[in-house]
Amino acid sequence: MYEESKRKKGASPGFTMIELVIVVIIIGLMAGLVTPAVMRRLDSSKQNTTLVQIEGFSGALDGFRLDVGRYPTTQEGLQALREKPATNAKGWVEPYLRKEIPLDSWGNKYVYKSPGAEGRKFEIISYGADGKEGGEGFDQDLVSWRGLKQ
Repeated sequence: MYEESKRKKGASPGFTMIELVIVVIIIGLMAGLVTPAVMRRLDSSKQNTTLVQIEGFSGALDGFRLDVGRYPTTQEGLQALREKPATNAKGWVEPYLRKEIPLDSWGNKYVYKSPGAEGRKFEIISYGADGKEGGEGFDQDLVSWRGLKQ
C-alpha cells in the first residue's frame, strides 16, 4: 500500500487514453462541420477569380478591336492579345495583355469563340471545376456575357 501511494504521488500529470480519444473525436467532429463550409468558400472564390480574369480579357479584346478594327477570330484566339496575328492585323500596336494568358482557376484553358453565341461579337468560356461543357453547382460554365451560365 505504501508503494502504491508513493507511485501516485510521483507519477507525472498527463492525459489518460480515454481523454485523448475524446479530444480526437471532438476535433474530428469539428473538422467535419467546418471543412464543407471552407470548401464552398474556396470554390466560390475560384469562380470569382475566373470571372475577373474573363473581364480582363474582355477589356483587352476591346483594345484589340479599337486598334485592328475587329475582334480576333476563333482560330487566332486569345493568343492574338499577346502576339500579332499573321493575317489581317494592321494597326496591332503592342501586346494587349502584359503576361501570358493564364489558365482558369481549375487549371484549364479558356475557350474563345468569335463570333459568340446569340449574335455576340465574342465569348470567353471557362468550363468550371469539371473542365467539361455544362454542369451544375461549381461545375457549371462561366461565360463572358453572362457570368455563371444558368
